[in-house]
Amino acid sequence: MLGKIEHLGIAVKDLDKANETYEKLLGRKPYKSEAVESEHVITSFFKAGENKIELLAATHEDSAIAKYIEKKGEGIHHVAFNVEDINAELKRLEKEGFTILNKEPKKGADNKWVAFIHPKSSNGVLVELCQEIAE
Repeated sequence: MLGKIEHLGIAVKDLDKANETYEKLLGRKPYKSEAVESEHVITSFFKAGENKIELLAATHEDSAIAKYIEKKGEGIHHVAFNVEDINAELKRLEKEGFTILNKEPKKGADNKWVAFIHPKSSNGVLVELCQEIAE
């Protein structure tokens, strides 16, 4: 089953400018920045109480984030949920009729295994499943 909301992902054109904006808004600096080469993005993570916000900026014009911004502009890109067993959850959701974008989880930012549910099967919202990678 899906757990708590792990983070909100926000697509941005300029990560430095977005970091400045969110530093002012939240009153703190990001606790982590990380490139995810496989997705051609660079991310910054902020804490807001017990919640997290992930800013995502494209590092290549063909990345999913660049295409998203070109089509829809900057803004909320996805909602991520914690899961205990990402593989079991992918199977469950597929049986429930959701369209799975990645049949196999991949390594994402912030030490997580991630997989996505197509927004067409979740009322227009891209849903990310996140499982902590065991150390």
